[in-house]
Amino acid sequence: MRQDTAASFEPRKSPVQARSAATVEAIQEATIQVLLNGGAERLTTTRVAARAGASVGTLYQYYPNKQALLFAVLERHLSNVSGAVEAACEHSRGKPLAQLAKHVVEAFVDAKMRRTDVSQALYLIAAGIDGPALVRRASLRSRKAMETAMRSAPDAANAPEAFMVQIMFGAMAGATKSVLEAGASPAMVRKLRHHLVLLCQSYLEAGTHLTSPARQGP
Repeated sequence: MRQDTAASFEPRKSPVQARSAATVEAIQEATIQVLLNGGAERLTTTRVAARAGASVGTLYQYYPNKQALLFAVLERHLSNVSGAVEAACEHSRGKPLAQLAKHVVEAFVDAKMRRTDVSQALYLIAAGIDGPALVRRASLRSRKAMETAMRSAPDAANAPEAFMVQIMFGAMAGATKSVLEAGASPAMVRKLRHHLVLLCQSYLEAGTHLTSPARQGP
């Protein structure tokens, strides 16, 4: 059942030519604008097509229903966040853990907070469009990149465990969501970046010098 539900959200086709890609971009941006202006309840394919300057028939070439539109917008948002984390990790390969943590945290927060209104709106609709599955997929991308970068750090006494990276990423995601839910004022976002960097730097410094509890003796 779950696979069938997720499949119904997938686009009917992917754009190949530049013109088609521009049309899809316009439709997705229009979806965001309609969502922000009226909420998911008032979002319809007709309103989105009108906002995008496209016909409903053109929209249906790519997306079968409004859930598919929202799914595509959330997928793009999460992919952009994962891409930002991957780029930060690539840039930080071979650098100390503290520097790695700073780059990764700042890239993650900046990607999430670039458009706080969009992030807030997408959190509200995620559960109804199989958002948790998209979040898991994007999270896995980010965590794999983090693990690879951490293994290259010259001051990592032990290779980082996947669970440790999962906890670090969970702290980043949870704290960012909390700030978004609280309004995400510019001052709050600045504090979030600063405090998350401190938190992750301290955790990495302590965690990579500890022996896994599973390996400790009685």
